[in-house]
Amino acid sequence: MQDMTHDLLPEGLSDRLPPLAAEAMRVTRAMNDVLAGHGYDPVQPPMVEFERSLASRMAGTERRRMVRFVDPASLRTLALRTDMTVQVGRIAATGLKDAPRPLRLSYAGQVLLLKGDGLEPERERLQVGAEIVGNDTVAAASESVVVAIEALKAAGATDISVDFTLPDLVDTLAAEALPLPTAAIPTVRRELDAKDAGSLVAAGGAAYLPLLYATGPFDSAIAKLAAIDASEALATRLEGLKQIAARIGDSARLTLDPTERHGFEYQSWFGFTIYAAGVRGALGRGGTYRITSEGGHDEAATGFSLYPDPLIARSAGSASKDRLFLPLGHDAAVAARLRMIGWHTVAALDESDDAAKLGCTHVLHGAEPHKL
Repeated sequence: MQDMTHDLLPEGLSDRLPPLAAEAMRVTRAMNDVLAGHGYDPVQPPMVEFERSLASRMAGTERRRMVRFVDPASLRTLALRTDMTVQVGRIAATGLKDAPRPLRLSYAGQVLLLKGDGLEPERERLQVGAEIVGNDTVAAASESVVVAIEALKAAGATDISVDFTLPDLVDTLAAEALPLPTAAIPTVRRELDAKDAGSLVAAGGAAYLPLLYATGPFDSAIAKLAAIDASEALATRLEGLKQIAARIGDSARLTLDPTERHGFEYQSWFGFTIYAAGVRGALGRGGTYRITSEGGHDEAATGFSLYPDPLIARSAGSASKDRLFLPLGHDAAVAARLRMIGWHTVAALDESDDAAKLGCTHVLHGAEPHKL
């Protein structure tokens, strides 16, 4: 009996065919060019690491989603990465621990999840990002958001919006301004994230209810948050957000949801999510966090991760690409010159090759392209 599953791929995985593959390469190249232009040096961590090493830097957020297996050489458990950010943190804390700070690093590669989500069944996705290691200033946070916006625009994103959050908001207020028992903090944080007023009150967080309404367009939301902050426990954070917003200017639409926690489990005082018109869901997240080495050394970092697959799927094939058919016996020097100025050429291999069937838009006659 014929094996009908012989050429099937695992659930959530798929081939990227033309023109999607070409668009993915273009998007990755465009984003990397922006990162390089801002002084970020690329690193290329391996796809697989020891599971313990990866998990220890994830604060438990993605450990259950890792594909794991036993290494036949070491007999230790290995894991495929679900996030390249943690690998960059390891590199900064080990191989580049003596490099001058602030350290600017960029990366691009595939990550793999054990299982996709309901609305996002894909298990493999492209991750492109950048990190500033050794600096926890408003200037570093501002640069991260501005560079992320520029990278997405270079990749073809339009009408970009950025949603700010304050990941350590509850911890900061619970310390003094709005005291909470230590055991109640995780519950209050969770119910604020879920926007569940009833459960928030039941958890002892009635004083935190006004935070649920300090959301929306940046200017109005930050004014509401400042009005709530009578003790000025958040004063430096709010001033920092205003400075970041001023740096962004009119390059993106800005909103604020200070209690948002999903996807910001390991961020510290600042986080952001980035969206674009015509693309379902978020295209990326970023913010400030800490990198901890095995020796206990703690270092500040700021960065972002972008996931451009939805943008790639939307853009592929939207722009017409001229392809020039080169007949048998064509002038190789002419063809080389045309490639140098941007033409994509397809050379005939025998008399049966047909320009139209091969997707060509032009044919070379003598020294000049002629439209089909």
